Amino acid sequence: MTKKLINLVILLPVAIILIVLSVANRQGVTLSLNPFDPGDQVLSLTAPFFVYLFLAIILGALIGSGLTWFAQGKHRKRARSQAQEAARWQGEARRNQKRAEELAQQVILPVSASK
Repeated sequence: MTKKLINLVILLPVAIILIVLSVANRQGVTLSLNPFDPGDQVLSLTAPFFVYLFLAIILGALIGSGLTWFAQGKHRKRARSQAQEAARWQGEARRNQKRAEELAQQVILPVSASK
């Protein structure tokens, strides 16, 4: 429910703004990658302005996601080590439980055999 509310409150207005910007900025814009000769046709790209807007948003999302993923690496590493430690302790608990059952069987059998 909360996720749907967040989608409606945040993503819906962002989508509306992007659609309005796309419709309003359909004219062609030349992106020149040569700072010394802006008229160079080899290192330039002409596209509608909204294409550049979408590319900037996508690139920003990818960079932000990547930085977040790298920043959370220490937490993932700690979770992996704690999971390994928990598995090791569970294995030790199973071994101790089996050993306790074996010892209980050894104690019970001699007592019942003497009766």
